[in-house]
Amino acid sequence: MSVLLEVDDLKISARRDDDSLLQIVKGVSFNVARGEVVALIGESGSGKTTIALSALGYTKPGLEFAGGEVRLENEDVITMEPNQLRALRGQRVAYLAQSAAATFNPALTIGEQVTESCVLHGILDQNQANERAERLYRALELPDPDRLGKRYPHQVSGGQLQRLMAAMALCGKPDLLVLDEPTTALDVTTQIEVLKAFKSVIKQEGSAAIYVTHDLSVVAQIADHIVVLYAGEVQEHGSAEQVVNQPTHDYTRRLMRAVRPPPAAGQGDEMSGEHKRDVPALKVKDITAGYGRKRNGVPEITVLQDVNVSIERGHTVGVIGESGCGKSTLARVMAGLLPAVHGQVLLDGNDLQPALQKRDRGELQKIQFVFQMADTALNPRQRIDHFLGRPLDFYLGLKGKEKRRRIMELLDMVELPQDFAGRYPEELSGGQKQRVNWPGRWLRLPRCCFVTR
Repeated sequence: MSVLLEVDDLKISARRDDDSLLQIVKGVSFNVARGEVVALIGESGSGKTTIALSALGYTKPGLEFAGGEVRLENEDVITMEPNQLRALRGQRVAYLAQSAAATFNPALTIGEQVTESCVLHGILDQNQANERAERLYRALELPDPDRLGKRYPHQVSGGQLQRLMAAMALCGKPDLLVLDEPTTALDVTTQIEVLKAFKSVIKQEGSAAIYVTHDLSVVAQIADHIVVLYAGEVQEHGSAEQVVNQPTHDYTRRLMRAVRPPPAAGQGDEMSGEHKRDVPALKVKDITAGYGRKRNGVPEITVLQDVNVSIERGHTVGVIGESGCGKSTLARVMAGLLPAVHGQVLLDGNDLQPALQKRDRGELQKIQFVFQMADTALNPRQRIDHFLGRPLDFYLGLKGKEKRRRIMELLDMVELPQDFAGRYPEELSGGQKQRVNWPGRWLRLPRCCFVTR
């Protein structure tokens, strides 16, 4: 098919505090043809999202275009006027953000938000938009498509919200989709189905997509071509089959080894020297929980029914299941974020209060929660050193130089530069935010930590 998007020698720079420029995207070039998906892969901070956003003529605050062209059907989007960019975004080019939770307005219904852009741009009237939205709900295998549009974002699971964001982008029939890791929140089975739906719609409508990801297993499901990036430079560019099965660059081979580790030696039923304890670190007994108004002590929507789980010290327990089955709800109940309507949560054999607000400081420290969306876990108005330093002060009593030293150790632990301490969340990539989110929970020295994806 014909070429839709041409990225030619793209250069993007970041402006430092002293007003000097640091080049972070260094002469990147690739094409995207109609009907195909081009994947940008690389570790967090490699420039994937920054490059993909250039297709909308957009740079994040503090960044600026420093050279090259980004041509959509021979029109350079970098040089477009503001009124041209408004017509471009949401109509010809649509963006699926990494964080669905940060994309949706909690005060508006799902249907209002999915159809809003295509109605405002005059692509469809409201009735046509509602009908298209319902067709997309079905194509993306969302539950109860006839009534889904009347619900609010908090009434669906994280994975369902991610699929709804895809419906929002596809509703206006765009020429180009920019997909910024949109399936991160989905279980493997659903992820494959959603990727197939994405690719099917792209082929049917003759549109195209740029797919941003760090996951090579995902790339193999959807991409026609792959661009491998490191530190803002192209390391390798070729067909998906060639890059995945016969990589030529050492960096690509290292990425492949990371997703195809050598087989580990098997273990027996028990480890040598293991001593089981009578009392588990955490236990839930006969938990029933859900959402909505309670009638006769039962929530309007029951998600968990008589659930029992025991977690031994030193063990990692994986909770798996399809999107919306109650995985995160179980973790929220154990952490006290969602009080159960029935049952007990026991920490070291002691009964915990169902609601977080009624637990003491010691109990709060012992149970921590790593949230699925780092965007909503980090306060956008606080610097990274404040986020990491607050629990060091609150739980461990660290001050001054000792607290600063510990913050630097934590950044080193997750392989982030120490100057990130003075940055705000908006200055970090999605992967970098998640790396900040992790030590922010573990440094509290919890007895049990819940990690949602």
